Amino acid sequence: MEVWIGRLDGINRAVGSAVRWLALLMVLLQFAVVLLRYVFGVSFIFLGEGVLYLHAALFMLGAGYTLLVDGHVRVDIFYGRLSARGRRLIDLGGALFFLLPSMIAVLVFSWPSVRNAWAVLEGAISVGGIPAAFLLKSLIPAFCLLLIVQGLACALRDMLRLQRGEDPETPRPEGPLL
Repeated sequence: MEVWIGRLDGINRAVGSAVRWLALLMVLLQFAVVLLRYVFGVSFIFLGEGVLYLHAALFMLGAGYTLLVDGHVRVDIFYGRLSARGRRLIDLGGALFFLLPSMIAVLVFSWPSVRNAWAVLEGAISVGGIPAAFLLKSLIPAFCLLLIVQGLACALRDMLRLQRGEDPETPRPEGPLL
């Protein structure tokens, strides 16, 4: 089972390694937009949309990696007071009963829109924008699939640790990329 967990983690680790560079690209593009507008008095809609596309890709494709390194925000008032076993059970229940079903639902309900966008190669959001809204919409199923993969890895890891009685304070493998 550990081999499968490692393979599932590896998917989001690889995506996270690639996607992190979008943050730098997004900052540089936004700097160029500001420079062009306020220094040279020129504005291009497609550049502003480029920042939007990069931002969407960064967060949608990086969500699975963020779950891998346990970087999502927790709003729990009881979680920290629970025993190690209790926290594992909460994590496992959250993955099985909330994360996976909600991601499957979003995937199923968003698919017709994504399929239609690809069928007509849906164009720009704004006049003069990037003529690839179909790519932007494709981030939704990618987001769902990456979170499903990582949710399965987390659930399997929690089940394995509960079965073995391992200390859950062991850090997740390899930590953050940066």
